[in-house]
Amino acid sequence: MTIPSRRSATYEDVLNAPEHMVAELIGGDLFLQPRPAKPHAEAASVLGMIVGPPFRLGRGGPGGWWIQDEPELHLGEHVVVPDLAGWRRADMPELDLSQAFYSEAPTWVVEVLSPSTMGLDRVKKLPLYGAHGVAYAWLIDPTAKTLEVFTWRDRGWTLTSTHEAPGALRVEPFEAVELDLSDVWLPQG
Repeated sequence: MTIPSRRSATYEDVLNAPEHMVAELIGGDLFLQPRPAKPHAEAASVLGMIVGPPFRLGRGGPGGWWIQDEPELHLGEHVVVPDLAGWRRADMPELDLSQAFYSEAPTWVVEVLSPSTMGLDRVKKLPLYGAHGVAYAWLIDPTAKTLEVFTWRDRGWTLTSTHEAPGALRVEPFEAVELDLSDVWLPQG
């Protein structure tokens, strides 16, 4: 008996996803998640504000980076949307603003963990990022108030540091400037 194979999802499915959903395409499967909840959105937004001035704008830091909120990345046949991503300008001197997505793998990605996306972020997206040349990945848990820093080494991710709020840190790849992540966490109460 022949069982018909299911149709692999395509970029057309990503484009046709409901507007209120984040659509990603990994290994021929379409993943849909609702827009991030407030703690998730707050953590990602504030982290971008913390990293942006010294590394994107060169204010109080070395500059030399492009930092983007929720960029659509086309990594081979996969389409993913990290919460934040950064490219060293030495590797990508100009932003190609003529397309809605990036084909160049970033140097650094951030995934803000939520109960509904934690498995996807850790199990599907992290290996995909490494396989496509991402050197650094940060996983932020706004509920536990933790930051996990991973570095791609020898065909695998190495957990290089774990941090709990509050406090100022020097964290790769941004160790040139002390970053205070206390503001990333939404106050409780």
